[in-house]
Amino acid sequence: MIAAEVQKVLPNSKVLKAFNTTFAGTLTSKTIGEDYQTTVLVADDDADAKNQIFDALDGSGLATLDADSLKRACELEALGFLQLTLDGSEKLAGMVALDFLINCK
Repeated sequence: MIAAEVQKVLPNSKVLKAFNTTFAGTLTSKTIGEDYQTTVLVADDDADAKNQIFDALDGSGLATLDADSLKRACELEALGFLQLTLDGSEKLAGMVALDFLINCK
């Protein structure tokens, strides 16, 4: 909920939640394993700011997924904590990742 709290303290600022659910290893490799593209989840209350991050990542090799508004910050932080926990307990060297398979047939 840090992002949502920052938005409350700085109401005229554009605050978004992104990247903290993605480890550096999968961000730099842009893949999860050999078959899946790394996805960056983005939550924001400002559509223009969200579109700026989507545009900035377009062509980067990373997928983006709209995770709704900053009210989802708590859930995103929980995902990040889950990944850290799995990584630490399994000694996976920062290569843990959650992915979202969209429109799979």
